[in-house]
Amino acid sequence: MSKVIVITSGKGGVGKTTSAAAISAGLALKGKNTCVIDFDVGLRNLDLVMGCERRVIYDIINVIQGDANLNQALIKDKRTDKLYILPASQTRDKDALTLEGVQKIIEALKERFDFIICDSPAGIEKGAQLAMHFADEAIIVTNPEISSIRDSDRMLGMIASKTDKAINNQSITEHLLITRYDADRVEKGEMMKYTDIGEILSVKILGIIPESPAVLDASNTGSPVIFNTTSDAGTAYADAVARLLGSDISLKFCQPKKSFIQRLNPFQKKEAATT
Repeated sequence: MSKVIVITSGKGGVGKTTSAAAISAGLALKGKNTCVIDFDVGLRNLDLVMGCERRVIYDIINVIQGDANLNQALIKDKRTDKLYILPASQTRDKDALTLEGVQKIIEALKERFDFIICDSPAGIEKGAQLAMHFADEAIIVTNPEISSIRDSDRMLGMIASKTDKAINNQSITEHLLITRYDADRVEKGEMMKYTDIGEILSVKILGIIPESPAVLDASNTGSPVIFNTTSDAGTAYADAVARLLGSDISLKFCQPKKSFIQRLNPFQKKEAATT
């Protein structure tokens, strides 16, 4: 049975599109037929992160307005034959998105794909509401800072009240993805701890994505970071995908990294504190 998952956040710049690219690619690598849709009309970036910006001829608005069919607009990923991208328009207004148009596209994609990942624009405007409207599950992306967490809480309220399932008295499975996490800064009190974030939002944590230069490198090269299997971020996203598919994997990258001296003498910090 096909599943629609929206990846959303209240605040911009938290790594939503990076996460959509990594998770959709990860699902494809697991053998799942996957389509990822960019709903950020006018400010599309998914095609850049996926490395297919030069191959965009038609987009989601062209399909909705009948200028092209769905097959013409879908772009097949070159790294895995299980992954397709439906880009957003870079020149149209968000008002060109319609509920009926999005519904037709989602229903058509359900006939072909196991997973449909909706990369939502930030905030609560029309594009974001349409991206989440037909979702079966939601991944809330947040940073370990209070403004991002507050905005994520607002998005949870939208999901619980504005989606098709909410209107029909059904619930949506919610997941929390914490990005740009730095356990060393958390220990210093400069960032919120992942357990506190989970408790504030009352959502089960799908993954903790550590702050990593590999994320920026992946965006600049047009290759989802999950393909970088030697990076912490790539490993974290792969674990998140496995959890999404039902695997029980413990969270990584949530503890401060020990220095070489601390690894040799794990009691160093305790001894220093007692002298």
